[in-house]
Amino acid sequence: MAFRLAPHERGFYPLFTRAAENIATAADLLAELVAADPAERAALATRVKDAEHAGDELTHEIMVKLNQTFVTPFDREDIYRLASSLDDVLDEMEEAADRIVLYRVETLPTGVAAQVAVLQRAAAATAAAMPKLEKMAQLQEYWIHVNSLEDEADAIYRDLLGDLLAPASGATPLDVLTVLKHKEIVEILENAADAFETVANTVESIAVKES
Repeated sequence: MAFRLAPHERGFYPLFTRAAENIATAADLLAELVAADPAERAALATRVKDAEHAGDELTHEIMVKLNQTFVTPFDREDIYRLASSLDDVLDEMEEAADRIVLYRVETLPTGVAAQVAVLQRAAAATAAAMPKLEKMAQLQEYWIHVNSLEDEADAIYRDLLGDLLAPASGATPLDVLTVLKHKEIVEILENAADAFETVANTVESIAVKES
């Protein structure tokens, strides 16, 4: 553990934990939205948006604390990166929910539910990892797991793109506009998986520096 001349502000840890728990809530809501009837999706998208607003408030609180704190628990740049990457995850999930409703998508590709299921698992892992930041204990398993989930998300994404852009022989081709709508949604969900990996990589960087 790095040597410090003075006690550091410990209030960052519960904020990161709350931010990750909020992400897990948003991921569960997104899964509900994907599985819901189209008529029910707007209300669920609003709840995802509410979670995104709550995440913005937590990010702002972290940044205010960062500006007011002399001795931080780890590098300032890492606190900023972690807060920002957690916020990016929420932004991507909220954008996916918004596009599904905005584009009035009736039937989503089957693989979208699989994409969101991976996001739920990454969110649950992240929520479980954040309380461990304070002691930097048992975090290696977390970032390895999330990196593995991102690989899984990549494979699902590739299969979805193939189905959309080069449907199997005998499959009913979608009209171009529907393909474009679906493609944008699956790309946003892939971005969310990438954002989770960025969170995990940031945690790994912090742990290495503090070891």
